[in-house]
Amino acid sequence: MNDMPSRLPLNRTTILLLVLALALVWFVPLGWRHLLPSDEGRYAEMAREMFLTGDWITPRYNGYKYFEKPPLQTWANALTFAWFGIGEWQARLYTALTGFAGVLLLGFTGARVFNAATGVFAAIVLATSPYWNLMGHFNTLDMGLSFWMELTLCALLLAQRPNLPTGQVRLWMWVCWASMALAVLSKGLVGLILPGAVLVLYTLVARDWALWKRLHLIGGLILFFAIATPWFVLVQQRNPEFLNFFFIVQQFKRYLTPEQNRPGAFYYFVPVILVGFLPWLSISVQSIRHALRLPRQPNGFSPVAMLLVWAAFIFLFFSASHSKLLSYTLPIAPALALLIGMYLPLVSPAMLRRHLTGYAVFLVIAAVGALFMSHLGDDRNPTELYIAYRVWVLAALGVAFALTLAALWLNRHSRAGILGATATFGAAWLLMGTIAGTGHDVFGRLSSGAPLAPAIKAAIARLPPDTPFYSVGVLDHTLPFYVDHTMIMVEHPDELAFGVSVEPQKWVPTFDEWIKRWDADRYALALIPPDRYKKLLAEHVPMQVIARDPRRVIVEKPLAGDAGNAGAAAPGAASPAIANPQQ
Repeated sequence: MNDMPSRLPLNRTTILLLVLALALVWFVPLGWRHLLPSDEGRYAEMAREMFLTGDWITPRYNGYKYFEKPPLQTWANALTFAWFGIGEWQARLYTALTGFAGVLLLGFTGARVFNAATGVFAAIVLATSPYWNLMGHFNTLDMGLSFWMELTLCALLLAQRPNLPTGQVRLWMWVCWASMALAVLSKGLVGLILPGAVLVLYTLVARDWALWKRLHLIGGLILFFAIATPWFVLVQQRNPEFLNFFFIVQQFKRYLTPEQNRPGAFYYFVPVILVGFLPWLSISVQSIRHALRLPRQPNGFSPVAMLLVWAAFIFLFFSASHSKLLSYTLPIAPALALLIGMYLPLVSPAMLRRHLTGYAVFLVIAAVGALFMSHLGDDRNPTELYIAYRVWVLAALGVAFALTLAALWLNRHSRAGILGATATFGAAWLLMGTIAGTGHDVFGRLSSGAPLAPAIKAAIARLPPDTPFYSVGVLDHTLPFYVDHTMIMVEHPDELAFGVSVEPQKWVPTFDEWIKRWDADRYALALIPPDRYKKLLAEHVPMQVIARDPRRVIVEKPLAGDAGNAGAAAPGAASPAIANPQQ
């Protein structure tokens, strides 16, 4: 498995330049977009509250206990806020670091287990696939989980290389066990169940029983529980309700029942993978065929079989779940990238030319389709936003098309050959995703509510510290982070139902009760959906608007002498539509 085409200009300088270029594109844009609901705002706010309260054991969201997920990413984000301040790029830094590290890890593993060319090309495939690239720039849990699961897989592959000294086998297997524990601390039992099931299935498929002798089970299990157990023990001691909710409701019922209201057909993840690996689809089938022809290692271990079982089982596992989100199958991306990276160095110039030409045509067709984006507007996202975003999409497609043409030229004329052409084509898709993703902030700015934050924070600053801030009938996932303030849930707990069930004194269960509190409060703020605000206005509920946009109205309880101004905007309040353009 160490044969490498001689026409590849692989050297440390080339690899270093590729890594530096990727780092520049990967990390610089992190703060160019507002946080999106729900995941980005939720996990940023949880970390902000953890950092400010100093409670590193009991996670809270909007002031309520929140036990849906373990705390590893919240810890990491809270530490980032402590070191670099609270902000958007800081909230995405852990996700970006794990995504970037995943690319480097795959390159290292491919080079050690197969050959240098496989490592470089697999890293290029992973970094430039929209699935991995885009998920690496959103503050969600799945990228962190995917990295630790990737490390679990890669450490196993590295440990099973033939003729490896016993000490190195043990070291890599300890890394494998430790990364499984960190995967559990990232998102729960899937960090253990999925790798464990893959191991059993691989053993049955490959009939490689000797593998179990090299897993260092006793030392590995001790390390695993030493890392994974302490938090679960501590949080249960402080919160007796934790274990039932976390394991029964969130881990098992979430998978086995449709309670989470995230349905999807069994084939839900098929288009996700197809779009997620779109730049490399034309060679995917050939890549799998090539991988299947590779022999086992002298010790009987088959890394290819392990990769295929890993990808197939995890894909089918989440396809069978009653709860589906786009990011759930992200852990299979490194395995697929490694399979493609094994074949790419062997592609002939003629085949690569056909590949690149096909994608150049695709980009032209996509650009024509983008011209019709102005027909997609609705009340929630006005046509003007799509027209503004169309400029970014066309720019992204234009850059990708130019780089694809450059890749065609390099494939034909450059000494860099397939490496130069592949890296340039990968850069086309990387930059296309970066430009289009950055431009999406024309929607993200509105959905985040961030433009309203200055007016709201000014109101909070001039009111007493104990002034209640109500969230009436809706949970806004981003505004608490931007205004540096939690809100009291009213009537509809949304995903905070567990939190309000164990701390019922912290919320207002009915709308009528809230009206009574509002009337009794001397000072108060509230976030209200526009439709409900209109009804309240018609009922002459005393309110003074301090900020608003098409999705939310922020009101203040007017003082007794100002009751006649109910519904009027306070001085300096944000104007209707998209308020306060300076953020």
